Amino acid sequence: MADQYSLDCQVLGAEEIRGLKMGAFWSVAQGSDEPPKLIVLRYTPADAPDSPVVGLVGKGITFDTGGISIKPATDMHEMKTDMAGGATMIGVMRAIGQLKPRVRVIAVVPATENMPSGKAFKPGDVITSMSGKTIEILNTDAEGRLVLADALTYAKQQGATVLIDAATLTGAVTVALGNISTGVFGWNKEWVKRVLESAAAVGEKMWELPVDEDYRDLYKSMIADLANTGGRYGGAITAAMFVGEFAGDTPWVHLDIAGTRWSNEEKPYLAKGPTGHPVRTLVHLIENLVPNEK
Repeated sequence: MADQYSLDCQVLGAEEIRGLKMGAFWSVAQGSDEPPKLIVLRYTPADAPDSPVVGLVGKGITFDTGGISIKPATDMHEMKTDMAGGATMIGVMRAIGQLKPRVRVIAVVPATENMPSGKAFKPGDVITSMSGKTIEILNTDAEGRLVLADALTYAKQQGATVLIDAATLTGAVTVALGNISTGVFGWNKEWVKRVLESAAAVGEKMWELPVDEDYRDLYKSMIADLANTGGRYGGAITAAMFVGEFAGDTPWVHLDIAGTRWSNEEKPYLAKGPTGHPVRTLVHLIENLVPNEK
């Protein structure tokens, strides 16, 4: 795909991931016999300005058992779709490779399984992320936020000046919004507004949820910088805010697509099965970031 659309492609393996000190990503990956991959796609048109550089980060958990904190067997077969955020970002890169907007884009997809094994990370572990922040593991099924943490840090190191991540991050977002709307989160209200405007323009349903300071108390740890879960209440919010800790001051938006990645019924605007949500929103956003030259 990258060759077909003149994108630069790198795929980093286990040794490189460990070499980059991606302790959060590696902690999830270490339980599987399948080696992890960090997929990096770059679109760098010659006529693009130096800024913005859009960093797209997609959760690529190719199968999620929950790890040691294993999920119930019912509906676990659906967890092959836990890579929908990663697929989203690869789809966006394929589209912009054809449409050729005047903006630089880097996509980062941390891809791995989350498996229980003798090598798997455990509740009670304390890990060190690529950013240097330490994380207490309370639940190994809160793994998506861990791989996103290191991928966001990497995207920033590679020069991204604005960030968007998409992930099938929480069941909690489906409790809040059902399977109809994507949850939208972000510190930078201007960047959130731009994403919501693009969603409205292309007809993808999204809704902003709060990221208030008070929620931070829910994922504090007594022995590390952060805990990897904030408990049951406000679960989509605390998960998003955990991810946002690794975006730092960089404008960032998180899209929780756990409910919208798949449709069990056909609609006039949506096929049954995998939806491709929110590819259209992100392509529209990127196309309209930098005006085309006359």
